[in-house]
Amino acid sequence: MLVNDLQQAERAIVHRSRGRTHGPITRLVSPSGAGERIKPFVFLDRVVLDGGAREQSLGFGWHPHSGIATVTVILDGSIQFAETTGREGALPTGGVEWMRAGNGVWHAGDVDPGAFKGFQLWVALPPELENAPSASEYLLPEDVPQDGPVRVILGAYGGLQSQIDAPPMTYLVVTLSDGERWTYQPPESHDVAWIAVMDGAARTPSMVAEGELAVFEPGERHIDFVAEGDTRFVLGSAPRHAHDLVLGSYSVHTNPEALRQGEAEIQRIGRMLMANGTI
Repeated sequence: MLVNDLQQAERAIVHRSRGRTHGPITRLVSPSGAGERIKPFVFLDRVVLDGGAREQSLGFGWHPHSGIATVTVILDGSIQFAETTGREGALPTGGVEWMRAGNGVWHAGDVDPGAFKGFQLWVALPPELENAPSASEYLLPEDVPQDGPVRVILGAYGGLQSQIDAPPMTYLVVTLSDGERWTYQPPESHDVAWIAVMDGAARTPSMVAEGELAVFEPGERHIDFVAEGDTRFVLGSAPRHAHDLVLGSYSVHTNPEALRQGEAEIQRIGRMLMANGTI
């Protein structure tokens, strides 16, 4: 193949970011920023704690959501969680949390002592789900399908299907050894694609470094990766969310009326939490 042909075959990177870091959290995507470019993926935090004695505990007190689903992927360490649905428990390394807030829910979480690495993603829900009843899934490591270097968090890959009932999208954790090559072919109609690197670096063909988010040009062509050092990253692809992002403090909806409905339910649940002394 000629060099020009190779260049034409590359899926270009059209946006990069190292986000904004506050303590152990780096915000790589927000709904008012890169989330507009890669919706339905509208928010992404990269979380890293080294477990040092002087590092503060990372706790997320009770807070609400509506109109979205949150997806927490634990790469190293473990967490505790609780929801106003009554669900509570713990997730170890390799665990996954999916909480579809829908019309409104509150939740809380805390990272257990020690080193921790993970990502939290928000997904904008389509109109038929943004004010639906809340629902959640908590997967242990053995519940997450794996095909070679790929763990399937949402959607399907390599003939494997996540048990999480998500809207049409794919979300993967990819772990490559130094020099290992991997190619991702998005499903039909998945014109949005991005990666965020936790460890190492991925050449594709330009380098995406540790801690960096890279968004690929719209399209359905394959994307090639080569690991530079032992590398872990998350990859998302989906059909582009065709709706506006109407934002509240902890909510993302498709129109103002849906947002008002979700915020009303959040306030109702909040009053109950205050009445029983939870918050």
